[in-house]
Parts: sequence; C-alpha cells; structure tokens
Amino acid sequence: MPIRPATPADLPLLQDIERAAGELFRPLGMPEIADDEPPALDELERFLQAGHAWVAEDDVTGRVVAYLIGEPVEGAFHIEQVTVHPDAGRRGVGRALIAYTAERARDEGLAALTLTTFTEIPWNAPYYERLGFRVLAGPELTPGLRKIRAVEAEHGLDRWPRVCMRRNSD
Repeated sequence: MPIRPATPADLPLLQDIERAAGELFRPLGMPEIADDEPPALDELERFLQAGHAWVAEDDVTGRVVAYLIGEPVEGAFHIEQVTVHPDAGRRGVGRALIAYTAERARDEGLAALTLTTFTEIPWNAPYYERLGFRVLAGPELTPGLRKIRAVEAEHGLDRWPRVCMRRNSD
C-alpha cells in the first residue's frame, strides 16, 4: 500500500473519507459522530504545510483510501486523526499509516506516538492496543494532552468514554 505526503488536491478526498468512515458510528448509537463535519480544508492545509499529513493509496487503483494527520506535542507525535475508508478496511491500511508515522516521528527525534480515542469501539482503543499503544493513567497526561482532551470535551466527545494512549515510536 503506497503511502505518501498529502497534496492540496487530496484534501477534499480526505473529507470524503472522513464522512464515509463516520457512518460506521451510526449503528453503534453514535449518530453525532456520524453527522460531525470532517476537518475543514484550512485545518487540513495546516497539517499539510507542516509536513504532517499522509495518505495511503490503493495499490491497484491508486485511489486515496486513508489518511493520517498529526503534530508534535511535548516530545511525541500526536495522531490527531487516522481514518480509513470503509471500502479499504481490514486490509492493514491503518496499521501501515501508523508504522509510517512512527518512522517519521523517529526522523524528527520524537520518542513516541500519542492519540486519543474511544474506549468501547472495536476499531479504536482495542485496535490501538493491538498495535502496541497503552492507555495513559491520569498522572501520565502531559499538559498538552490535557489540553487536547479539554478541547475534545468542549466538542462533546466525552459523551462516550475516551482515553489517551501512547506507544514508543521505535
């Protein structure tokens, strides 16, 4: 699965991927997540300009099927969003994007990857645990991660159980 830096032309596709993946939350009783708007183009552009937006392409069609965006937060690379189009799910695309990101994090001298996620969604916390992430206990949360969680709470994401997770980038 080819992975490459996102381009400006990819950004609307990322929004489409986000909308399609959001539909997976509807049957789980999370219509608010399904109906949530994807990141705005200017927000995606910010990650792109920082060199922290990558896409995975289908190796047969060349179509963009997944993306990952994030940024350094206190010595770790924080994965803001990793999303795979449902049509490309269960093929290791998310795993490949995370492995690619871990390499980029090491190149930038960042010791770990972090993310926030829902605890009870199979393709969220349980999936990330299989990839080597561990849940951070309250005292382990850095000020930057606490700020991220506060913003998420402001957006109503704390309506469902969420955690911060971390994995070494090696």
